[in-house]
Amino acid sequence: MEDMEDDCFGLNDDYNHNYCENSASGQVHYLRNELSDVPQPLSISPGKGTRDEAARENHAKVCSSSSSGLKFMDSDSNSVSSDTIETDSPSSASIAGKLTLNSASKFLMNAMTEEDYRTTYWPNLEKAIDHLLIQNPMDHISISYEQIYSCVYKCVCQQHSELLYKDLMLKITTHLQQVSSYLQISPPGNLIENFNIALTQYTDALQCIVPVFIYMNKFYIETKLNRDLREDLMKLFTDHVAEKHINTLIPLLLEAHAMPFQVRPSTMASVVKGLYTLWPDWAHLAPALFSGFIPQINPPTVESQLSDYAARDQKLQLELSLNGFHRGDQSRKRASEESA
Repeated sequence: MEDMEDDCFGLNDDYNHNYCENSASGQVHYLRNELSDVPQPLSISPGKGTRDEAARENHAKVCSSSSSGLKFMDSDSNSVSSDTIETDSPSSASIAGKLTLNSASKFLMNAMTEEDYRTTYWPNLEKAIDHLLIQNPMDHISISYEQIYSCVYKCVCQQHSELLYKDLMLKITTHLQQVSSYLQISPPGNLIENFNIALTQYTDALQCIVPVFIYMNKFYIETKLNRDLREDLMKLFTDHVAEKHINTLIPLLLEAHAMPFQVRPSTMASVVKGLYTLWPDWAHLAPALFSGFIPQINPPTVESQLSDYAARDQKLQLELSLNGFHRGDQSRKRASEESA
């Protein structure tokens, strides 16, 4: 009697942990769900076959209801099995062919032609570059740097790097020619100040332009041209602006340096340092001027020329006193320093 009860109500486990319950009313098969540990009942008519046949049949039903390539979860370890269901039916081959065709068609549809570049991408980049070149630090201009970078990225990926580089250089060259024309008609008394504004505005613009064109710089300029974008853009300013006005700027700077505070010290320092950064050889045109702002311009001090250095300093102090710059109260000065 106990054996009959065990046969009727015992749970039988197969190798997939699917439980079969034998009862007088029929055989109920339990299949473990992937997402839950609670067995899900599936009714099976009695007399269908042995326990192994029922397990294989239910396993086949589960496999048939699954899509091709679906990964199964093992009930013991809750890990994804590496085995996938693969079919060799003609339908799967046709689907694979359609996917290949769709991928190729999408690539062709996303390809950027030169006309697309000229009509869509470059106009947006040109407009953003204009804003960056002429922006005033006091004005707020809303620019999406993400969109600019995205346009540059797409142009480079679609093999338009050379075209993009030429357009960028031409655009900035045209802008610098306009700046040079403006400085050409500037009064001599305002040339130093206007040159400082143009140089500062341009270097500030490069701090925004160079980063958004970094993808082109890395995969085209540095790789194929063996140059750097910032260096190329600074050379444009040297060739089209600074070099055309250097012969006028140096005498004005020397005159302003001889008359302190004729030009603001910050403006003098900015212009002299900027010229030295653009072309260090310009320091030889006025060593005394550049040595006042750039260290190690003059040759090293020689002991045999100490008397010459002292005479030069005394001459400078005399010139300053004649121009109205007095030394102040000297009553508390030590007697030994009078001869110095």
